[in-house]
This record gives sequence, structure tokens and C-alpha cells, in this order.
Amino acid sequence: MAQTRTHEPGETYRVFPVGHVRRESHRTLLKILPAYAPALKELEGFSHVQVLWWFSQFDDDAYRQVTQTEHAPYEAPTLGVFACRSPVRPNPLGLTTAPILHIDHQAGLVEVGNMDAFDGTPILDLKAYVPSCDRVQIVRVPDWAGNWPEWLPEEGLGLEEG
Repeated sequence: MAQTRTHEPGETYRVFPVGHVRRESHRTLLKILPAYAPALKELEGFSHVQVLWWFSQFDDDAYRQVTQTEHAPYEAPTLGVFACRSPVRPNPLGLTTAPILHIDHQAGLVEVGNMDAFDGTPILDLKAYVPSCDRVQIVRVPDWAGNWPEWLPEEGLGLEEG
């Protein structure tokens, strides 16, 4: 059974999309709003980008109350939502590292290899992947996640078909 919190948060913050995920003909595009297209300058020098996005399909007060899940898409014990990548969480934020395939500055488009977000998903921010800041040499994972791949697939993360 999922546990829920019983109090309301004390502060709120204002965020807004800088673009949206677009899926077209087996391509994954990050369509950046015209006002933010200049922020793409020099991103093409990086092989990967971290995409901070909003789980818009799970932006519901009931989902935001959940603190534990028993229905992870993999074999695991009951998990706190901070110990998994469930879209059901207090703030429905997603974070994906994706390979950059092409950038069209004029159109405000970043084509990425793949990512685990649906068409129309709001993008909150992009950050260049920098190994010295984003990679760690020695890591630990629980036994239930021990058989997962050691590295991000070259094509990126995809959506589970189901």
C-alpha cells in the first residue's frame, strides 16, 4: 500500500517550460521556445545533455501525496519515491541524460538519441553533461538493482512499450 504525506508544503516555487519534447518518425526532438533558443549556443560541443522535464501526465494532487511505491517497473521491494525513478512523487520532475545527435539553432531544435518522456512533455531546463561534474567513479546500488547495465545505452533511454 502506498504511503501518503499528511501535511502541505510550506513554500511554492514558480517554474515554467522552456520547450517541449516532440516525437516524430522515430526521432526525439527537444523543441525549445524561441525566447530560449539563444541558450543553445555552444551546446553542440557536448556529446550529451541532461534534460530536466515535468512528468505532466502525473501532475495530480493524488500522485503528489505518494511517498512510497510497491509498483516499480522492475523487481524491487517497497521503495520510497526518492529511491526510484517513479513519475509518482511530490514534485513530478524527470531527469534524463540523452545523447545529442543534432542541433538546429535557427529552429530551436535539439535532436537526441532517445529519452523516457512522452510527446508534448514540458522541458524545464537543459544542462550540458560534463563528466567532471556529473559522473562518479565509485558507486553503490542495492542488490535489486545490481543486474542493471553499468552505463547508459548509446542510443539513450527509451519509453517502455506496453
